[in-house]
Amino acid sequence: MQIEFPDPGKLLTDFMHAAMDDPRVNCYHISLYGSLLHYWIQKKFEHPLPVFSREIMPYCKISGSGTYHRTIRELAEYGYIRYVPSYNHFLGSLVYFMPMVPGARKEFDKPPQ
Repeated sequence: MQIEFPDPGKLLTDFMHAAMDDPRVNCYHISLYGSLLHYWIQKKFEHPLPVFSREIMPYCKISGSGTYHRTIRELAEYGYIRYVPSYNHFLGSLVYFMPMVPGARKEFDKPPQ
């Protein structure tokens, strides 16, 4: 059985369109998402993608581990990726790329309750 993986170019294009409309997304999110896609391509589309912060941080030019972990957690909270932290220095955390569904990430448009 052949597994269909999303096209990285389409994922990046869809992410950028969604990020333009999402006021929560900043330059750290954009840089990290692009770096994760680049790393995924380098790893020959390994799914899920095992990542170590020390390997990704140089690509996205994030030097603080707190900033990296907050940003990757927020990407998951916002629905752009699925992130499964490992909490083990020898096992990478897992990243799944989520398909961009138009209108699915509009939680920020809801009025505060």
